[in-house]
Amino acid sequence: MKQLIVAYLFLVSSFAFSQKEVTHDVYFGTDKYVVPLTEENRLLLFISSLDTITIEKVSIYGFTDDSGSSKYNLELSQNRANTIKDLLSGYGIDPNLITNVNGKGEILLKILNKDEVHQIRGLNRKVEVIVSPKKPILKASEGTKTEAAPIEKTIEDIKNGTLVKGDKIRLDKIYFKTSYSYVTSESKKTLESLAKVLVEKKKIYFTIQGHVCCTQNSRDAVDKKTKKRNLSVARAKYIYDYLAKKGVDKKRMKYIGLRRKFPLGGEAKYDRRVEILVTYVGKAN
Repeated sequence: MKQLIVAYLFLVSSFAFSQKEVTHDVYFGTDKYVVPLTEENRLLLFISSLDTITIEKVSIYGFTDDSGSSKYNLELSQNRANTIKDLLSGYGIDPNLITNVNGKGEILLKILNKDEVHQIRGLNRKVEVIVSPKKPILKASEGTKTEAAPIEKTIEDIKNGTLVKGDKIRLDKIYFKTSYSYVTSESKKTLESLAKVLVEKKKIYFTIQGHVCCTQNSRDAVDKKTKKRNLSVARAKYIYDYLAKKGVDKKRMKYIGLRRKFPLGGEAKYDRRVEILVTYVGKAN
């Protein structure tokens, strides 16, 4: 009976975790905005725990203790916030989800006991990370419309002008080298064709979605070149940079990493992929 109660409480707490904001504090040394190794390891554990939720947005707020001038503290708190943003992005959090990165300056010292001053100041030298999950989509029977699954299209559909918002283009012949963010030589011809048609079709706006294979619990993979766990993001950015270089307006594009949330099954190479989700199609002139 005791085991059943524990299991029930675990399920309830997991559900609550997925529905409510979750927070994490990262602590810094005096006058520092470089993250100590122990704090970076704690942050990594926190990021790993986010695999169970779908993130709506991430807010980052930097703080300092009451030492130093207000101007100095404001700048230091912003530097701390920026550092955490870079770390989150480097470890697989989509930069587009990070909506607030603000330095708030100093936290005024509240002295309860003079012997605790040093400890309290240490707790005030921090960055607070707030992760807001997406609200679950209710079933149609519960009064809310469900989201339709994207319709998969091809490069030919781009040429023919038959795309609409929500269409997804799976780039079947664009594959990435194992553990790296650059494409194989056999993929370059398809990538060139994609760039050419997207340069011509100026009314199509889209998001490039990067994927990886062979990781556990929907985690991102490590990019062997940079040693960062953000391979799906790096793959999407590779395509973004390539298209921009070929003349596709950056205002039409976004890129995100979807880690290993949507494996296709079959050979691993098919999950080392990118897809394009159409977000807007303007009227032809």
